[in-house]
Amino acid sequence: MRIHLSSVFVDDQDKAQRFYTEVLGFVTKNDIPMGTDRWLTVVSPDDPDGTELLLEPDGHPAVRPYKDALVADGIPATSFAVDDLHAEYRRLRDLGVTFTQEPLEMGPVVTAVLDDTCGNLIQLAQHA
Repeated sequence: MRIHLSSVFVDDQDKAQRFYTEVLGFVTKNDIPMGTDRWLTVVSPDDPDGTELLLEPDGHPAVRPYKDALVADGIPATSFAVDDLHAEYRRLRDLGVTFTQEPLEMGPVVTAVLDDTCGNLIQLAQHA
């Protein structure tokens, strides 16, 4: 068994696609119209057949309060692994990305938390 798909709820799929591809560096895997929304997934360019991230519309009534509560408590919706967190932090900060947590060393892991502009906090993590 392996993880095939995970998702983050986004408030605007077009904006999310731009942020996750043009800023974070993922590539679009699927972009399939489904009524007013799309089945929109991105993947790592280093692993195009790997785990897909669904940029899922947050229109369900339960989603907004859930997302707002996570953000209010500073809880990331998901976590992405990076090879060099300090370099990625500088790259993203220079692109104008807002971080709610600068790089923080915690034993065998260094983490930082960014705002994805679509209603989520995202953790970046580098394991020693």
